Amino acid sequence: MPLTRQQSFTRRKPSIRATRQFVTRTLSQWGYLDRLEEIQLCVSEIATNALLHGVPPGRLFRVRIEAAEEEVRIEVRDSGPGRPTAQSPRADSENGRGLLLVGELADAWGDIEHTVGKTVWFTIKATQARGRAQ
Repeated sequence: MPLTRQQSFTRRKPSIRATRQFVTRTLSQWGYLDRLEEIQLCVSEIATNALLHGVPPGRLFRVRIEAAEEEVRIEVRDSGPGRPTAQSPRADSENGRGLLLVGELADAWGDIEHTVGKTVWFTIKATQARGRAQ
């Protein structure tokens, strides 16, 4: 049976750090440590996209973590319109590389459209440390 946990965050810049901390704390408690840095980077990028492009003022975005056997899935759901697309930024651009990074680091990623909003998700193969409490 998969382990799951979720939490909602406000549309504020400090929420990106709080999102990373939530994911790090949860996966550490569950014993999924072997690819934690990649997971942290991917969730930061997707949560930043939700904050900048997907969450209308006054609304929240939700982060859901699911871990089962040897895979971790992270979902970020927001209520904004549109689907995310990976950009092809200019070499001197400081923005636009988030989904390219997710595509390189994650084993899979995608999005699900909802009547209101969308969920952007990624999966990373990760092994749970033996003897960890669930």
